Amino acid sequence: MESVCICGEVHLPYQIRWYWPEEGYRKPRMETYFDQRAVYSRFEKVAKETIYTNHMMKDFIAAGGICSFNISGTFLDQCKWDPDVIQSFRNLADTGQVEFMASPYYHSVCSLFSDLSQFKEQVNKHRKTITDLFGTVPKTFVNSELILSKNITDSLSSMGFECQISEGSHNLLKEYCPVRVYSSNFPTLLRHIDLSEDIEKRFSDRTWIGYPLIADKFASWINDMEGDVVTLYFNYDSIARHHNNGSYIGKFMRELPNSLADHGIEMVTPTQAVRRFKTVKLPTLDTESTSRYGMHNMLGSHAQHLYLKELMIIDEELQQIKNTCEYDTLNEIHGYLQQSSILLDMNHDNFQLAYERAVNNYSILSDLRRAILEVRA
Repeated sequence: MESVCICGEVHLPYQIRWYWPEEGYRKPRMETYFDQRAVYSRFEKVAKETIYTNHMMKDFIAAGGICSFNISGTFLDQCKWDPDVIQSFRNLADTGQVEFMASPYYHSVCSLFSDLSQFKEQVNKHRKTITDLFGTVPKTFVNSELILSKNITDSLSSMGFECQISEGSHNLLKEYCPVRVYSSNFPTLLRHIDLSEDIEKRFSDRTWIGYPLIADKFASWINDMEGDVVTLYFNYDSIARHHNNGSYIGKFMRELPNSLADHGIEMVTPTQAVRRFKTVKLPTLDTESTSRYGMHNMLGSHAQHLYLKELMIIDEELQQIKNTCEYDTLNEIHGYLQQSSILLDMNHDNFQLAYERAVNNYSILSDLRRAILEVRA
């Protein structure tokens, strides 16, 4: 293996609240539909863990490590409660060994809309926010839940992106392995699911056959593979979770750069990878769709499809009140109601109360549409 691309997703969704219509109609605000107290409580814990993890990653970078971050807009919005979190990422950025990526601002499913105006708006908003905060313009795109949507690649090219990262699922790769820069008409890095989840999920699992995972062992696994680049993409909060479980994740991260170097494996960012390696044609990028753990996870039920359809209808209705003073507030709420986590919670495989969640979510969408119609009247 020539190189490794390590990417962390930093995300914390806004938790939707139980909304009972019999409470009566109220003016739409974030606190009307979202449990702000629960959101703040979760952020307090995650903020401390993120700052600690970033201190750990400074040691990783000092040892020669290179990493990339996809920090969602919803997480950045919550950072107003603790600006030290942003500063800790700035400290990493100052090393010159970090790349920041762009995505739909609200970690949303807007790339699945038939009209991509909302998609472009959210991606531009996220990219501008990243640029303003960290002084760098993202050139790598990562869709929410690593969705691969073939209808957005033309937009990504016109917006100045050089590549995207998506899920290395079987329906895309078939007999291939996720160890190249693939392309049909846009360069794509595909997440190596097994190696990514060795870090994200299994690292502190004492029943796992690979436990304990040490840097030299992990580097040797990568070295045994033939290819240009292996892309590791994992939830960033998993590092803190493994640390809290008593694992040696900090030692692993500190030693990983040297262990990779001992095998002649270089660490790169996504844009460095696509600039360095020739693309390999993968026709399924134009014919298949995928997402993290499969599209059925997000759109496998009638309830999920109906919710997505309602979001698209509201998007069309919002365009009709774009010149009103209420538009910005209603459009922001609509953005947060597109969070991928909302659709995932409507899948019975993910959440026991999926049906109840769906009914609750439809009540919220109905109330938001009422508010939009009142503005139009």
